[in-house]
Amino acid sequence: MLGKGMTAVGLLLISNIFMTCAWYLHLKLQTLRVINFSAWPIYMVVLFSWGIALLEYSFMVPANRIGYIGNGGPFTLVQLKIIQECVTLTVFSVFSILVFQNRFGWNHLAAFV
Repeated sequence: MLGKGMTAVGLLLISNIFMTCAWYLHLKLQTLRVINFSAWPIYMVVLFSWGIALLEYSFMVPANRIGYIGNGGPFTLVQLKIIQECVTLTVFSVFSILVFQNRFGWNHLAAFV
């Protein structure tokens, strides 16, 4: 039982890393001028992000199937969603600190609570 739970959480972590990149990486790449995203039409940026999001779904769907109690996993649907949201907040916080050099303050901690 613990194995399926840890597998589900690990897959949720990987999934959220890809999702955060799909949503925000183009903003950072634009500022680095690695690729001139400013010149791309919005539909191209969306397609770029969807390509990354496809990887996210490749981990999210198995995580939910493995972790769901109805499939022999340890978590209810609500528990899976809460875990996913906690992972999302954690991944985004680390991403914003490492990639965008945002400072993490007491108000961010208060928002977590």
